[in-house]
Amino acid sequence: MKSDIFKIANKKFESRLIVGTGKYKNMKECAKAIKISGAEIVTVAVRRVNILDKSKPILMDYIDPKKIMYLPNTAGCFTSKDALRTLRLAREIGGWKIVKLEVLGDKKNLFPDMIETLKSTEVLTKEGFKVMVYCNDDPLMCKRLENSGASAIMPLAAPIGSGLGIQNKTNIKILRYQTKVPLIIDAGIGQASDAVEAMEIGCDAVLINTAIAKAKNPFQMAEAMKYAVISGRKSFLSGRIAPNLQGSPSTTKKGII
Repeated sequence: MKSDIFKIANKKFESRLIVGTGKYKNMKECAKAIKISGAEIVTVAVRRVNILDKSKPILMDYIDPKKIMYLPNTAGCFTSKDALRTLRLAREIGGWKIVKLEVLGDKKNLFPDMIETLKSTEVLTKEGFKVMVYCNDDPLMCKRLENSGASAIMPLAAPIGSGLGIQNKTNIKILRYQTKVPLIIDAGIGQASDAVEAMEIGCDAVLINTAIAKAKNPFQMAEAMKYAVISGRKSFLSGRIAPNLQGSPSTTKKGII
């Protein structure tokens, strides 16, 4: 699998599992789970994670940004204005240009506001950001995001933190065939089989937070997700057999005694 390299904005990664840093009991648990997962990218909610106040736990003390890429995101933003300000702040603080854009439309279901999301993507790409966009699974809107210069399309599989798995497999398949930039499932993964399914459809990666952080054993789940992504990717690359409603014997009739 070493030759199967995952690229975002011309940056190469071996792992196709991206993990979040929220919802863990503490920073130590978070860091250990991330290490076990083998992830090379972690999302960081700029508005929620402490990276400056040294009197409180600082993420950088537990997760070395020189070894794992930080992906600043705009979690908690409900307008284009807030999202733009947040990512510009991230650029000023840490020089980050590869970012995750997330503009929410409501506080209950946390679905993306696609109008505000598209508007933000257009502005950010013009400013030189490499934007990985959290979005719904609408092929038309996703194509508009891609045409606006998005570096990755990140449709939800189900509502954030729901653990429901992929609810609209057909749309994800359509997105796979039309999307030229990395396609990453973002939100809704609940168990390892969900990650396998996403990779078998042909997604380039999956982003997982809640399913690992809130599992009864987050370390074991982190490891399960690591191998689920690897397994699903290998299955996709292998080329599955065509589905057939009728049985087909494993041995031929030729030479039967």
